[in-house]
Amino acid sequence: MNELPALVSVRDLVRHFDVSPPWIVRRLNREPRRMLRAVDGMSFDIPAGRTLALVGESGCGKSTAARCVAGLLAPTAGEVRYRGADMRAIAQGRTRLRHEVQMIFQDPYGSLNPRLRVGPTIADPMKAHAVARGRGEIADRVARLLVEVGLSPADAWKFPHEFSGGQRQRIAIARALSSAPAFLICDEPTSALDVSVQAQILNLMRDLQASHGLTYLFISHNLAVVDHMADEVAVMYLGRIVEIAARDTLFAAPAHPYTRLLLRASPSAAEIGKRYDAAAGEVPDPVAPPPGCAFHPRCARATALCREVRPTLRRLEGRLVACHHAGKV
Repeated sequence: MNELPALVSVRDLVRHFDVSPPWIVRRLNREPRRMLRAVDGMSFDIPAGRTLALVGESGCGKSTAARCVAGLLAPTAGEVRYRGADMRAIAQGRTRLRHEVQMIFQDPYGSLNPRLRVGPTIADPMKAHAVARGRGEIADRVARLLVEVGLSPADAWKFPHEFSGGQRQRIAIARALSSAPAFLICDEPTSALDVSVQAQILNLMRDLQASHGLTYLFISHNLAVVDHMADEVAVMYLGRIVEIAARDTLFAAPAHPYTRLLLRASPSAAEIGKRYDAAAGEVPDPVAPPPGCAFHPRCARATALCREVRPTLRRLEGRLVACHHAGKV
C-alpha cells in the first residue's frame, strides 16, 4: 500500500437514499421506511499526483461515491477531506479550494450546454474562480487549453453538436482544466465512447496528469482501462470496498473472491477458448443487503462466519482486503 501523504482522505463514507413509498401507502400497509444503501461505509486515501481507480459492477455505488467525494452529494455519515478541509465546505464555496476540485462526467453529450459555444463553456470556470482576467487573457487561455486537449483554437466558436463524442469529451476535459485544478474526479469518462477513441482519451488524460501534476479518482467498470490508468485499485461491492491494492499486485494475485470474479469476467486474449464459470446467484438488493459478508450468497468459500460477521478491511501481503478467508489455504 502507498504510504505517501494523502491529498484526499475519505473516512467511513455512507450515503443512503430514502426509497420508501408515500407516507399514506406505508401507513395503510404498515410498512417501515426503505433505505437504499448506495455507499455503506468506505474509506481510502489518494496521494497527490496518483490515480486511485474505483471499480465494480454497475449499481455497486461507484458514481454515488464519486459525487460524495466531489461534494455534489452530502454524505449520510462519514467525511471527505481535501487538503484537510471538508469537501462539502469546499463545494459550497466556503474555502478558497473550490477551483482545485473538478469533475469529468460520463456522458459527453449531456454534460455540455448545447446552446453555449465552446469558448464560453471553457471560459466560465475561469471567470467564476478568477483564474484569468480580461478578455485577452481569457481568450488566450481558452486557445491554449483547446490545443492541449488536441483541438484547434478555432473550435472555440463552434457549438457542441458540431463535434464527435470523443471531441466533446476533450472539450469537457478542457473545461475541467480551465480552473487550474489539482484533483479530478473522473466518472466513467470513456465508457460512452467508441473503443477506438477510448485509448486516445486515456492517453491524453495520462499526459495531462504528468504535465499538470493532477490527482485522479477514476471510476470505471472496465478493468482494461483501470490497468492502463491506475496506480492503486479499490474494488467495490454493494456499497463497500472489499479490496484495495496496488494495480500490479491486484491484477497478479487478487485476494478477494469478488475481485477474482471480476478479473475472470474481463475479456483477454489468454482466456479465449477457456470455459468461464460465472458466480452463482444475483447481486443482493441494496435496500436489504444480507448480513455478514455481502458477497457470501455468491461465494463458493462462504462459511457460517461469513454469513454472520461482516468482515472489515485488514492488511494482507501489501494490500487491504475484507474477507475472513483471504490468505488461507
